[in-house]
Amino acid sequence: MMDENLKRAIIIDHYTKAHNRGLVEDERYNSKHMASSSCIDDITVQMLIDGNAIKDVRFDGRGCAISTSSTSILSDLIKGKSKSEALDIINRYESMLKDGKGGEELLEAEAFDTLYKQPNRIKCGLIGVDAMKQMIEESDKENGK
Repeated sequence: MMDENLKRAIIIDHYTKAHNRGLVEDERYNSKHMASSSCIDDITVQMLIDGNAIKDVRFDGRGCAISTSSTSILSDLIKGKSKSEALDIINRYESMLKDGKGGEELLEAEAFDTLYKQPNRIKCGLIGVDAMKQMIEESDKENGK
């Protein structure tokens, strides 16, 4: 179990200095816009998928500390992975947010291991991650999987 002060530090660090922030103008990237109807979260996520590999993940927009930091952390975790590895990471992350289980070995994402206790914030923790998952699943459909 991660120390609460360390959790806060990780979240604030990824919020103020988000990794993979900034969109690119490159037609090879898939893009997904996500917005919440109940808060300020409004982001676009881009993903470069080459065959079975997640080559790059980018994002930009407005979001709270939870949505921005979770998108930053998960983009780091899935970049360079195969689509199935990325989906496994995303599914374990989703499970952790919903019931507090499955987050072992998710590195900095474990900072959200108690978010399930705040149901109104779970959506914030998933907005960018849902975009990533949808793009991977759409890529599989386009490739007949």
